[in-house]
Amino acid sequence: MSNPEVGILMLVVFIFTILLGFPIAFTLIALSVMFGYYAVGDTIFPLLVQRTYGVMSNDVLISVPLFLFMGYMVERANILERLFTSLQLAARGIPASLAVASLITCALFATATGIVGAVVTLMGLLALPAMLNAGYDKKLASGVICAGGCLGILIPPSIMLILYGAMAGVSVVRLYAAALLPGLMLAGLYIAYVIIRAAINPKLAPKMSKEQANVPLGIILVKLATSFFPLAALILAVLGSILFGLATPHEAAGIGALGAILLAAGYRALTVKGLKEAVFLTGRATAMVCWLFVGSWIFSSVFSLLGGHHIIESWFASFDLTPLQFLLLAQLLIFLLGWPLEWTEIIIIFVPIFLPLLKLYNIDPLFFGVLVALNIQTSFLTPPMAMSAFYLKGVAPKGVELTDIFAGIIPFVALVFVAMGLFYAFPQIGLWLPSLLYR
Repeated sequence: MSNPEVGILMLVVFIFTILLGFPIAFTLIALSVMFGYYAVGDTIFPLLVQRTYGVMSNDVLISVPLFLFMGYMVERANILERLFTSLQLAARGIPASLAVASLITCALFATATGIVGAVVTLMGLLALPAMLNAGYDKKLASGVICAGGCLGILIPPSIMLILYGAMAGVSVVRLYAAALLPGLMLAGLYIAYVIIRAAINPKLAPKMSKEQANVPLGIILVKLATSFFPLAALILAVLGSILFGLATPHEAAGIGALGAILLAAGYRALTVKGLKEAVFLTGRATAMVCWLFVGSWIFSSVFSLLGGHHIIESWFASFDLTPLQFLLLAQLLIFLLGWPLEWTEIIIIFVPIFLPLLKLYNIDPLFFGVLVALNIQTSFLTPPMAMSAFYLKGVAPKGVELTDIFAGIIPFVALVFVAMGLFYAFPQIGLWLPSLLYR
């Protein structure tokens, strides 16, 4: 058996073991050592040490724990209920105002925290009962929360973009600039969809009663000033300092972490217990990401040593694909991988397989990264993994079945594909801002 065939065998064994439920990071390391020992003998052990040190000393990854800490602190600031209520009142004249408020709240909160499970769970406890009590269709209401909760994967400051930048050697700052407008475009498509559906069939999303909507403008402005604007200011301060070159991503992440602490203190939600929980959760999530990185780097190194990348390159080259056909095939594979896997495994393990092929098809890694970020939305929305659906089901009121949630999600998955098509047809949606800011 030739070495390239051993590399493909290693990839197949890895996919099989993770489908059985083995821990992904340690499965990567174990398989890398086993197959690497076959390929290079004892040299695999120094390689393991060097790759571990190289990953842990990567400056790009410094921002990961800081952004995670910022997210966990914002989550503990008890701002979500105020935010949803104020946006609900501000959007009271729009069809499906509760759904629109939910999507805006999800987008803002997901951007601030980057934690899909937290956003979907909290909005499931807060907004889903409110929409159901108002007579909203449970499929529409469920889809709104599941789709909106995933927007933080794409809209900066996104942890996913940091990881892709580290894997692809692309500037995180440029990635943030490139992903901003496509992220807002996707959120806009979601909002336009629920408004149009409510306008066509008002029974799906009844309007607020006159008593509920009869709130003076001054009170609405006060509610917005004490909920929406502080969180928006924190996000804009972090994102603006990165995009305009005032701070590096990890410096801006430090600002965001401090701002989240001050935000929690301002809402009188800063406690020793909450701080300990945020630190613990940050440490746990950071350790998971770093070990995944270590495992993926070693796995990729051994895979390359065995010649596995050459087989994949030859396989793609044998089809004589155009750049469009390659993109369609790559994105289809990433979409299918989203069924059994979460986005971290896809980005850290499988996306690097496509990266060497980008030069072959003359595709900008920046463009490819944003396209992947759009596609990755589906990994939380498509069964059997569809984690956002399971998060919501865990807190949904009685009567909301998993089948209802899946049915509500499907139109939003279709909108993700619409956004990907628009971005491919008009790449300047994403590439205009980085070209303007960083000539």
